[in-house]
Amino acid sequence: MSRSNRTSNPVTAKRGLSPNVLVTLVIVVVAVLVVGGVLLFSGGDDNADGGTEQPRVAAEVLRKPDSHTLTEAPDGKVTLVEFLDYQCPACASYYKNITSKIEQDYAGRITFVTRNFPLEMHPLALPAAQAAEAASLQGKYREMYHALYDNFQQWAISADGQNVNSDEAAAKTVFQGYATQLGLDVAKYQADLTSPQVQARIDQGRADGQQAGVTSTPTLFVNGLKFAPKGETFGAVDQELRELIDKELG
Repeated sequence: MSRSNRTSNPVTAKRGLSPNVLVTLVIVVVAVLVVGGVLLFSGGDDNADGGTEQPRVAAEVLRKPDSHTLTEAPDGKVTLVEFLDYQCPACASYYKNITSKIEQDYAGRITFVTRNFPLEMHPLALPAAQAAEAASLQGKYREMYHALYDNFQQWAISADGQNVNSDEAAAKTVFQGYATQLGLDVAKYQADLTSPQVQARIDQGRADGQQAGVTSTPTLFVNGLKFAPKGETFGAVDQELRELIDKELG
C-alpha cells in the first residue's frame, strides 16, 4: 500500500492522538515491553539473521490462500508474515515504530501478510479481530486494520491510561463508527462479526500460529525465518528487520 493511500484513510485522517495521550501510551507500552522482556523477542535460540540454527516454517503454514496482505510483490520473492493481537500494546508500538514504515517503504517489493493471533489476556482482541475480518468481507481490511492501530488509545486502553480496556460494548460502538466512516454496509458488517466465516479465519490464524511456534505477539517471519532481534530500541530492531528483508531480497 502506498504512502498516499495510507494518508487518505477517512478514519485515521479524522483522529489523532493528543500529546498527553501519546505520552500515556508510550508509558504503557514501555512497561509492557520491560515486564515481558525487551521487545518480546530477545534471547532464546532463534537466529535473527536467518542462519542455519533456525529452520524455516513452511509457507503453507504461515499463509493461506485467503490470508490478508497489506502489500504484495509481483515476484513473490519475499513474504513478511506478522501474527498480531490488535489490543496488544507491543503490537501497537511495533506498528507505530516499525511495521507501518515497512509497509510503506517496501510496498511493491515484498508481500506483507497479517494473521490473527488474539491473546486471552486482552479482552478486546477478539472483537477487534472480528471487526477487521468483517470489514474484509466488504473489501476494507487494510482500512480497518489501520483504523484499529492508528486509534489504539481510543478503544484499547482504559481511561486511567494504565491498563487494557475491557469494555466490549463501548469498543464495538467505536468499531462500528469506523465501519460507518469507511463506507461499509453497517447491517452486513454487524451480521458478519459473529459469522462462521469470520470465526473460521480467526481460528485458522491461531492454529497456524501455534503450529509455527508463536507464543507471543507480535511475532514476525521473513520467508519462514522467525525474526528474533537483539536490539533494545525500536530503531535498532527496525534496522535488523530491514537487513533481514534486504538479505532475502538479494
